Amino acid sequence: MYSDGLLTGQNVSLSDALVTGGTTTLVGLSIVFSVLIILMIVLMLFKLIFRQKPKAQQVAVQSAKVQEQQAPVIDDNVDETELVAVLAAAVAASLNTSTYNLKIKSYRRIDNKMPAWNKAGVTETINSRF
Repeated sequence: MYSDGLLTGQNVSLSDALVTGGTTTLVGLSIVFSVLIILMIVLMLFKLIFRQKPKAQQVAVQSAKVQEQQAPVIDDNVDETELVAVLAAAVAASLNTSTYNLKIKSYRRIDNKMPAWNKAGVTETINSRF
């Protein structure tokens, strides 16, 4: 009879309704937070379990480092006038103009160790400006 009153809301005092609502809220919050804590613990365990790299990947990484160290040295004794002419031709071709309209004041080498997605973004940005 008492629980029927809580379900229908008839003949129930305000304090009884508030106590029932409070207990329902506390039970719901405790269930949610306990599940979140369990998920956090499981993710921490995954991090500990899967942290180590397999030996095959370690060997591949070490061989790649050795190959990088054995890379050929680029000769910096390139003819400066030829390099400036090539740069002027490339800029003129990208701007659809003649090399007579260009004057290259200075140039500098940039590091070419960018990932492919970075190169694509730079190219897209440059092409969108002209």
